[in-house]
Amino acid sequence: MQTAVEFTGEASSPWGELKLIAGSANPDLAQRISAEIGVPLTDPRLRRFPDGEINVKIEDSMRGHDVFVVQPTSPPVNEHLMELFIILDALRRASAGRVTAVVPYYGYARKERKTQPREPITAKLVANFITLAGADRLLLLDLHAEAIEGFFDVPTDHLSPHRIIADYLRTLNLHNITVVAPDAGGGRRAEAVASQLQVPIAFGYKRRPDEATVEVIAVSGDVEGRDCVVVEDIITTGSTISKLAQALHAQRANKVLIAATHPVLTGDAGERLRKAKVDQVIVTDSVPIAPENLGPPITVLSVAPLLAEAIIRVHENRSVSELFR
Repeated sequence: MQTAVEFTGEASSPWGELKLIAGSANPDLAQRISAEIGVPLTDPRLRRFPDGEINVKIEDSMRGHDVFVVQPTSPPVNEHLMELFIILDALRRASAGRVTAVVPYYGYARKERKTQPREPITAKLVANFITLAGADRLLLLDLHAEAIEGFFDVPTDHLSPHRIIADYLRTLNLHNITVVAPDAGGGRRAEAVASQLQVPIAFGYKRRPDEATVEVIAVSGDVEGRDCVVVEDIITTGSTISKLAQALHAQRANKVLIAATHPVLTGDAGERLRKAKVDQVIVTDSVPIAPENLGPPITVLSVAPLLAEAIIRVHENRSVSELFR
């Protein structure tokens, strides 16, 4: 099989044979990663008991092997988390040499710190569960907050899709680009894309009167007459993006494009984006997109080559950070 990434073979690995397993969260992405590496997926034989409980019976021997489990914790988040925990536990009990959880989308990431009394820190809680279940290492993609990487007591590699997004933006007929961070918290994410493109950055200012409502107050920066690219990590309802696009047009932006890593797209988010004044919504395949949400204005870029290269580098004990130099 012709592979798209360089895989130098098992002789260069300090671990056993590379094995790939996927849960049910994003089988298409797992298949793409498998094709990139040239390693077939091992069937975990996921089954449901009549009461809904999950059962796993991994088909092949995992003893002494270097196993990578591909499972974003996308909606339904709790279901996919339990699948991940049970697969990890099965691999640990099957005497796998090393188990790496490849989590392209990390659920429960919005609560990485306490902002009110008597609140949980669910991002840390989930990190505890993943390592307790049996993960020896994590491959993560564009976490909602960089601090989450430090919640794990095992080695982690935090991957960025921003070079993929910047490369795609270069193919578009855009002029006088300004990259826009939707809020101060997204500044480093937007700066990463702006640095790739060597363009200026602007900031949106928003507030949340309550948990379900977002108000965009203003946009600071040079956007008049410019093609604006809003860089986000997650699109859930599409409400914030739609309001920010409206604010940018009110300040006479020329074009408005959205670049977001994780298209969670709950409820009528797809329809809301179609009605918003945006020229294009660029997302990745970190999570599956419902068929009704595909098509304009959404463009999907694959992160399979990035994840495949990272998996090979981890397997061969090579630097992952070199991917971003």
